[in-house]
Amino acid sequence: MTISDLKSLTAGEGFVLVDFYAQWCGPCKAMHPVLDRVQEQLSSLVDIIRIDVDRPENAALAAHLRIHAVPTLILFREGRILWRSSGVMSVQELVNELKRQERLEIY
Repeated sequence: MTISDLKSLTAGEGFVLVDFYAQWCGPCKAMHPVLDRVQEQLSSLVDIIRIDVDRPENAALAAHLRIHAVPTLILFREGRILWRSSGVMSVQELVNELKRQERLEIY
């Protein structure tokens, strides 16, 4: 994915959560079912995109966003980064954070 591709995907009014991961990463593998459950619970609130940082076509994007650790989650809305976190989170922690961001954006 290019920087331009990501800008297009995140430019809208909806929330887009981008998961930067690597195939070899144990914590990343632990996050995949968490993200699946969050997508099920909050499908009307957020779209989730997964980007493998080890794929050559994603290298420039990962460097541009300073992805130094995986998993890294970045939440976008209207092209802006609203929130960022690295490491493993539980379903409830991630749901709570996304709902908190939604409340912040409403007010």
